[in-house]
Amino acid sequence: MDFRYLRVCLDKAPVAYLYLQRPELHNAFDDTMIAELTQALDYLATQSELRVLVLAADGRSFCAGADLNWMQRMVDYSLDENRQDASAMALMYHKLAHFPLPTIAMVQGSAFGGGVGLVVACDLVIASDNVQFCLSEVKLGIIPAVICPYLIKTLGMHSTKRYALTAEAFTAAEAKRLGLVHHVVAREDLATQTHALCQQLLQNGPEALKAIKQLIWQITDLHDESPINQASIEAIAQIRVSSEGQQGLRTFLAKEKAPWLKPPSH
Repeated sequence: MDFRYLRVCLDKAPVAYLYLQRPELHNAFDDTMIAELTQALDYLATQSELRVLVLAADGRSFCAGADLNWMQRMVDYSLDENRQDASAMALMYHKLAHFPLPTIAMVQGSAFGGGVGLVVACDLVIASDNVQFCLSEVKLGIIPAVICPYLIKTLGMHSTKRYALTAEAFTAAEAKRLGLVHHVVAREDLATQTHALCQQLLQNGPEALKAIKQLIWQITDLHDESPINQASIEAIAQIRVSSEGQQGLRTFLAKEKAPWLKPPSH
């Protein structure tokens, strides 16, 4: 399949590599990349010879979250347009999280905002020791709403509150301590160690791997999304059109200080 922002590598069967391919923009996503990721996941789920999916990225960054040009367009979206936009994003995360085969996030560079969502939606995470993670949304006056269910299931409520509220960056080592990352390796060893992890998965029964993934989702709250979490969609749609959300996005795009950072007038 040909994509504008993705590269699908199927020549390492039974392992597929799905690369984010916007390195010049730190693999930030927009509505086109979201649609392509959704389409690619649907396609790969039908490939009977596949047994493992690796989500990777080209360039220095894994994923910087939302693309600035897309954010510029979102500023003028109506509430209904924001709902539709958030629904498409939520569906993408749902399809990644519920992909029938084991998924591995191979994180070679930093992940911010929605990029962290791609990581926590995968089953296993292996990261280079120099990467950083950050839930940066509140700095812009918006929130990590659509990815919040996955964050809570991965980090727990306490750590999700800390990093979603402070928007502080944290290291791969801290991400491992929190349970977001399973393996931290040197950058030069990332590909080799990812391959080894794939080989470990391939030693296991293919149908058993599918069954345990399905069972885990069946006994968690996220199974009740039907198929995606409507509360998170409504939350991001509402805050994007709010006064603070609008001001935050507009000042960020204009490279100005957000209103809450300016000294009070006397």
